[in-house]
Amino acid sequence: MKLSQLSLTVAALCVAASASAADPKLGIVYDAGGKFDKSFNQSAFEGASRFKKETNINFIEVQASSDTQAEQVLRGLARKNLDLIASIGFAQQAAVQKVAKEFPKVRFVLIDGVAQGPNIESITFKEEEGSYLAGVAAAMASKSKKIGFIGGVDIPLIRTFSCGYAQGAKAVNGKIDVTANMVGTSAQAWNDPAKGGELARSQFDRGVDVVFAVAGGSGLGTLQTAKEKGKLAIGVDSNQNGLYPGTILTSMVKHVDMAVYDAFMQMKNGTWKAGVYSKGLKEGGVDWALDENNRKLITPEIEKRVMGARKDIIDGKVKVIDIRSGAACPV
Repeated sequence: MKLSQLSLTVAALCVAASASAADPKLGIVYDAGGKFDKSFNQSAFEGASRFKKETNINFIEVQASSDTQAEQVLRGLARKNLDLIASIGFAQQAAVQKVAKEFPKVRFVLIDGVAQGPNIESITFKEEEGSYLAGVAAAMASKSKKIGFIGGVDIPLIRTFSCGYAQGAKAVNGKIDVTANMVGTSAQAWNDPAKGGELARSQFDRGVDVVFAVAGGSGLGTLQTAKEKGKLAIGVDSNQNGLYPGTILTSMVKHVDMAVYDAFMQMKNGTWKAGVYSKGLKEGGVDWALDENNRKLITPEIEKRVMGARKDIIDGKVKVIDIRSGAACPV
C-alpha cells in the first residue's frame, strides 16, 4: 500500500471513530405499564427501536414501577452522563422536574406531561380530538345505543379521553347513553387486566355493545372480554386492531412512537429544543386506526362520518373541549 493510500485509510478511520464518538447517549424510562403493554409504553419502545434501526445508535431502557422509583432511575441514568432521557408517562412528571434541575447538562423529554426547565422538552397530546373520532365511530356502530368507557385511574388525563369520546358520540346521537368506569386509584390500575375484563363484563350485561378501553395493560382484559362476549371494543395509544381482528372497531392512536423517534433524531441532528409542545390531529399526534383488521367493521357510512369529523376538527370548524383547560365537559 502506498503512503498516500495509508494516510487516506487512517484518515477515514479517524473520521468514522469521530462520528461514532459524537453519537448521542440516549435513555428511555417506561412507566408502570411496562415495555410490552401493547399500548402506550410499547409505542414508545417502537419509536426508539425505529430510531436505532435507522441510525444504528443504541439506547438504554429501564422500567420504573412507581413514582419514587422513577426519580431513582432517572437520577441513575443522568449520572451516566446521557445526552437525552425520554420519560414515558405523566407519572414521571415530578421526577423529571426534580432530576432535571440536578443535572442541567442532561436533556429530558417528558411524554404525556409538562415539566419546566431549560433542559426539558414536554410533549402532550390532544387526546380529546382522537377520542372524539372514537366516539363518532362507537355511536354509529352501536345497535343498543349504549356505549361504554373504561379508564385506568380517575385523573384529568383520563377524563379528557372520556369527555372527548362522549362529545363525539353525542354529536352523532344526542340521546346515546355513555357509561364510564375506572379500574382503580393506584399505579396497579394500569396493569390489572382481570379488573378491566370484569368492568367490561358488567357494562355488557347492562346493554353496552361498544366499549373504549383507556387503561394501559388493564385495557387488554377489556378487549379480551369484548371478544368473548361478541361485543365491540376500541383500543388506545397503539393501533390495537390486530389483537382481536373483527372485535376491535378502531383504535385511538396516540403517536408516542413519533414523539420519541423525533426527540432522539433531533438530539442526533443537533436540533433538539426545550419547550412544551401539544400535538393533535393537525400535528399528527393523534388519530384513528383503519386497516385490514377492522376494515369489515367500518362501513362506508361510519368512515365518511369519522373522516368528516376529522377534517372539521383540523379545519377548526369543530372545537373539542379539553377539560384540562378548566372547562366543564359539555355532555
